[in-house]
Amino acid sequence: MRLTRIREGNAVSLASKFATSWRQDVPASIVVALVALPLCLGVALASGAPLFSGLISGIVGGIVVGMLSKSALSVSGPAAGLTVIVFDAIQRMPSYEAFLLAVVLAGCIQMLFSVTRGGILSEFVPSSVITGMLAAIGLILILKQFPHAIGYDADPEGSFSFWQGDGQNTFSAIGQVLREQIVWGAAIIAAVSLAFLFWWDHAKPKEGPLRFLPGPLVVVVGAVAINALFGMFAPSLQVQASHMVSVPVADGIGEFIGLFTFPDFGQIGNSAVWGSAVTLAIVASLESLLSVKAVDEIDPKRRTTDKNRELFAQGGGNIVAGLIGGLPVTSVIVRSSANVDANANSQLSTILHGCWLLLSVLLIPAILNLIPLSALAAVLIATGYKLTKPSLFTKRFKQGWTQFVPFVVTVGAILFTDLLEGIIIGLVVGFIFVIGRNFRPAIIFVQDGDSCMVRARRNLYFIHKYELQKELGHVPDNCDVLIDLSATTYVDIDNIDIINAFIRNAQFRNIGVIVRGDVGEHTASMIQAPRKEVVFA
Repeated sequence: MRLTRIREGNAVSLASKFATSWRQDVPASIVVALVALPLCLGVALASGAPLFSGLISGIVGGIVVGMLSKSALSVSGPAAGLTVIVFDAIQRMPSYEAFLLAVVLAGCIQMLFSVTRGGILSEFVPSSVITGMLAAIGLILILKQFPHAIGYDADPEGSFSFWQGDGQNTFSAIGQVLREQIVWGAAIIAAVSLAFLFWWDHAKPKEGPLRFLPGPLVVVVGAVAINALFGMFAPSLQVQASHMVSVPVADGIGEFIGLFTFPDFGQIGNSAVWGSAVTLAIVASLESLLSVKAVDEIDPKRRTTDKNRELFAQGGGNIVAGLIGGLPVTSVIVRSSANVDANANSQLSTILHGCWLLLSVLLIPAILNLIPLSALAAVLIATGYKLTKPSLFTKRFKQGWTQFVPFVVTVGAILFTDLLEGIIIGLVVGFIFVIGRNFRPAIIFVQDGDSCMVRARRNLYFIHKYELQKELGHVPDNCDVLIDLSATTYVDIDNIDIINAFIRNAQFRNIGVIVRGDVGEHTASMIQAPRKEVVFA
């Protein structure tokens, strides 16, 4: 009975929250769906999978993960960071159906991670690495979407790696596009769209119904209208189908159902399936945890997501995606950033974006295929700029080298490799600085005549044993010494043993010892007092 009441209470609370936030979430969900649509198709293309599999994952990431997750603003779907792993896994599998089984198993492993509280690992990631990841994603969006903005769509929308499949890299591809191919109709639409988006950020009214009008939605509708006008009055500028969204169009419900694929459970004993499942589970979990933590950083309300629940939600999403033919899903910072930028307030936006994707693929695929990719590129470029504003770099610089260096290294590593490798490099550099800070002097020694003080500046762990012994070794005979632990809340047993050894030796050197600090009864009881010279003050 009590469990039923709790569930009913949660349902009422959720419904109440949605009732108060739908005015923000509905427009935001439309924007996220428009951004997610080409990315779903692009990630599927870059992964060597059927295009429809990307749409399945986008729908599952919105509806299933959105309902299971406790994150207010994170949006899940097929991830560019997994494209290399997914492509390799599909190539090694005997069939695509065997790969789908690996996706299902990966979801089960993620649920196991959730049960074992694996989500706590994300809390140890330095904030400089998180903000570096956001800034890098912003730069990549600008650089990778620029070719699409001027009509070069040979590379998939979901490709974010520095090195491209055609032998080009991010920068050389831009140079080639500028030299060889500019679709002026697409470029005009992108320029008008960007100008409107930046203007709307400042001109959007604070009151009235227009405050809920999302700029990206206006851009998309306007781009379709502009392209139609090009067709009537300037045919040479009209953007052709090759530069527009390309959603699979099913002829009837039967053909639509035929687009789904199901896993081959007969491959359950295949070691390659299990190897891919473990790899997908680990990498997808890492990317999801870091993305969710990054979204918490840019959430205007600074809400904190339950990371273990997020792993459970991602696992559930991957099980469903694998069962119906989709790619692996993760929390994706691009979609999530667009969600935050569109002023979403709750996970209703995430869930609705999945519903819009489903309905649009079912009901209006032909209309979706009228949207120029350059308009969507403009939306992503504007989102990228907000993630990598110059003020973010100056803020980190003012915080000192220990924050700025890991931040810049993370940005550069992600920009010149890919998301996963870049994050790992950023983490290594970040942890080096964290360890370096812990090796800075934790103990100081001061002497004034016959009085000395040995003061701990922070908690003492085993790595501080040598430093403590060295500073206590500076205490001369025939003096009084204060061992000041007032700045600590924890002193480990190794350092307590060193203090005890010093106290025992002090009586033979005519040294008076005072130990001061609120170290707790347990620690205080372990510090030995052979004579009354030892006093907790």
